[in-house]
Amino acid sequence: MANITAAMVKELRETTGAGMMDCKKALVHTEGDKDKAVDFLREKGLAAAAKKAGRVAAEGVVTSYIHAGGKIGVLVEVNCETDFVANTDEFKEFAREIAMQIAAANPTYVTRDEVDTKELDHEREVLRVQALEEGKPEKIVENMVEGRIEKYYKEVCLLEQPFIKDTDQNIEGFVKAQIAKVGENISIRRFVRYQLGEGIEKKVDDFAAEVMAAAK
Repeated sequence: MANITAAMVKELRETTGAGMMDCKKALVHTEGDKDKAVDFLREKGLAAAAKKAGRVAAEGVVTSYIHAGGKIGVLVEVNCETDFVANTDEFKEFAREIAMQIAAANPTYVTRDEVDTKELDHEREVLRVQALEEGKPEKIVENMVEGRIEKYYKEVCLLEQPFIKDTDQNIEGFVKAQIAKVGENISIRRFVRYQLGEGIEKKVDDFAAEVMAAAK
C-alpha cells in the first residue's frame, strides 16, 4: 500500500479543488497515482453532479465581462440553489470564466435543445449538398452530415464548446466539476454577447486570442 503524505493530499486538492478527505480517499484508491486520482475524483464528481441535475437552481448571479478596450461585452446569468453559494468568490469567479468563454468562443445557444429546427434542417441540407458535390458516395453522406452536425453543435452551443482554459474538457464538464465542488446544482440560463461594430464591414480581429491573452 502506498504511503499517502499530507503533501500529496495538498497537491491533489490544489489541482482539483476537491475536499481533503476526498483527495486522500482518491489517492488511497489509486495507490498514490496523482493522475489516476484526478480521474477518479472527476468520475465521482460527474456521478454526484448527475444526482443534483434535477434540483431547482433559482439563485445565482448575472455577471458581466468587458474585453480589454471595450470591444466585446458579455452578460451571463448563472444559477445555483442558494444565495450562500452565489455570494462566494469561487462561484463569482466561475461565472466570470463562463462570461470569458462566451466572449472568446462566441456561442449562439446554451444547449443544443435551443437550436432552431428550421436552422438545423437548413444546415443539414447545406452539408448534404456539399458532401455530394465533393463526390462522396450517397450511402455514406448521411453519416457524414450527422458527423458535421455534431461539429456544428460544438461550435454554436456553449455547453458543448471546448473550455478555452482547458480544451481537454468542454463547458458541460467544467460546470459538472463545479457542481461537484459546491454540492449544488448549477445551470447557465442565458447570455447576451455584444461586439463593437458588429454588422459593420471592417477589419477582422482575432478576439478569441485577445481574450485568452487577457485571461493569463
